[in-house]
Amino acid sequence: MMARLRALAASGRVHVAFAFLVMGGWAVFANRVHPMPRPLLSGVVQGTVSALLTLCLKSVIDALSRRFSGCLRFWAPPLLACLVTTGILLAMHALAGTPEILPTIAVPLFVSTSYAAVYNCSVSRQGAR
Repeated sequence: MMARLRALAASGRVHVAFAFLVMGGWAVFANRVHPMPRPLLSGVVQGTVSALLTLCLKSVIDALSRRFSGCLRFWAPPLLACLVTTGILLAMHALAGTPEILPTIAVPLFVSTSYAAVYNCSVSRQGAR
C-alpha cells in the first residue's frame, strides 16, 4: 500500500492533474460571484496553465540555476520564474476575460513561486558543494 502511495506521489501525471484540479478549482472559487460560465472558464484556463507550469517549472529552475553563480544563483532563478509566470497568468486570463484576475492568480502564483524558491535553494546548495 505504501509503495503505491509513493509511486503516485512521484508521478508527474498526478502532479499535473493535481495542479489542474486544485488551481482550477481555486479560480472557479475566486470568480464565483460572476455568472456562469465565467467562473468555469476561469477555472479551465487556470487549471490548464497550472498544469503546464507544473510540467515545466522544475526544468526551468534546473536550467536557470546552472546559468548563475554566487548569491545570484539563490535568488535570480525563482525571481525570473515568478516574473514569467506572472506574465503568462496575466496574459492568459486577460485573453480569456477572467473577471477577477488578481484574486484568481494570487494563490497559484504564491504556490509556484514558493516551489521555485524552495526547489532552487536545494538545487543551488547541491551545486555549490
